[in-house]
Amino acid sequence: MAGLQARRVSGLPLLALSTLGLCLMLQVGAKRPPKTPPCPPSCSCTRDTAFCVDSKAVPRNLPSEVISLTLVNAAFSEIQDGAFSHLPLLQFLLLNSNKFTLIGDNAFTGLSHLQYLSLANNNLQTLPRDIFRPLDILSELDLRGNSLNCDCKVKWLVEWLAHTNTTVAPIYCASPPRFQEHKVQDLPLREFDCITTDFVLYQTLSFPAVSAEPFLYSSDLYLALAQPGASACTILKWDYVERQLRDYDRIPAPSAVHCKPMVVDSQLYVVVAQLFGGSYIYHWDPNTTRFTKLQDIDPQRVRKPNDLEAFRIDGDWYFAVADSSKAGATSLYRWHQNGFYSHQALHPWHRDTDLEFVDGEGKPRLIVSSSSQAPVIYQWSRTQKQFVAQGEVTQVPDAQAVKHFRAGRDSYLCLSRYIGDSKILRWEGTRFSEVQALPSRGSLALQPFLVGGRRYLALGSDFSFTQIYQWDEGRQKFLRFQELAVQAPRAFCYMPAGDAQLLLAPSFKGQTLVYRHVVVDLSA
Repeated sequence: MAGLQARRVSGLPLLALSTLGLCLMLQVGAKRPPKTPPCPPSCSCTRDTAFCVDSKAVPRNLPSEVISLTLVNAAFSEIQDGAFSHLPLLQFLLLNSNKFTLIGDNAFTGLSHLQYLSLANNNLQTLPRDIFRPLDILSELDLRGNSLNCDCKVKWLVEWLAHTNTTVAPIYCASPPRFQEHKVQDLPLREFDCITTDFVLYQTLSFPAVSAEPFLYSSDLYLALAQPGASACTILKWDYVERQLRDYDRIPAPSAVHCKPMVVDSQLYVVVAQLFGGSYIYHWDPNTTRFTKLQDIDPQRVRKPNDLEAFRIDGDWYFAVADSSKAGATSLYRWHQNGFYSHQALHPWHRDTDLEFVDGEGKPRLIVSSSSQAPVIYQWSRTQKQFVAQGEVTQVPDAQAVKHFRAGRDSYLCLSRYIGDSKILRWEGTRFSEVQALPSRGSLALQPFLVGGRRYLALGSDFSFTQIYQWDEGRQKFLRFQELAVQAPRAFCYMPAGDAQLLLAPSFKGQTLVYRHVVVDLSA
């Protein structure tokens, strides 16, 4: 009995006392106040709202249940990617009256519940493309009070405003001048000219060259380059897998100035014009897979070749050689059964430098430029089967090179000069008239070419960088477009290679450079 009494406290058994203590502890725990949610010093918070002033960044330690966030007078200017991803339940986001200038491409990612977004009265000049795409149920957007620059970077916004179900308060352009104070919602998409182009270095061929001629043979694409320094006509093949020009073969040519490929009746021939040692014609033998010499070109007729042109008239193949020697004459050769035979001598003793074949209006013509007199125009006589002198281009007495192009219904000549301005002339029906002069001191090469509907002109010089011009249809003239660092170019050659549009620039003093034409969408 004494032991039992010893275990009583104030008349209560020990077991009852333990139970009473546990109940008191539970009662005390139940009366504790709820834990205060986290809130940065710059913010005022409730369980589902936050109002922040002078914050140095988007607050991170906010209750995850926050559905409304307001930032005012923020002490930062850029809203970075994923800035609100820690608040996935946000429905209202008010970022007005700050100094935001930049918004990350993915700043609002993860906000699938956002319904109201206010970016009013900031310093935004542009917005990332498709910045509002993740906001599936956005119902109201406020962009008023920003200095929007309505250039190509805003074109997407004009398109989005035309199709979105989001209510957007009227917003206005601050620039450029032609759109100033215009409502963004009313801008016509046709006013945005956002597609531009560029020539970027694509491949470097580590050797000089003085001519480049692309050609197709047996469904493959090749390039023939005259390399006097390497004593060869070098043949390169386009690798469609690696998308590069690769070495293929070489034809011995100690002083080559032009290598002209011709595919006649499915047979490949290369006319090799040399300054010294005679000129030749080679034939590709598919059985032995090598080039073999087919015939010599009479050195008395072709003394100092400078250019080659190959063409067809009434189904017959011809090539012409411009001879630049004092005692030579430009010569015309015709294919007959198994070889090329001398057909006509043209323009003797005038140091001819370049040839251009023009087949327009059913009247084949050959234009011959010379360092000693004005370019001469020859017209093909179908009765005589020869070229007959038709007249001179008197406006340019000393053209080094002559090329032509058509724009609409008009025909133009481009004539480069080593001393003085190069000229662009338009045919007026009975004569040529000058439409443009281009500075070109030291020019020996120019080439108009067309890429996907865009017309360019490459003009090279021995004393300055190559200038690329683009044709302006409205002004009917070339406008300066781009400068390429090509040393002493001797030709320019446009070569489409699959989906790659290439411009080759053979250089007399340096590497032969290959540029790729790229199209850039400035609104992307």
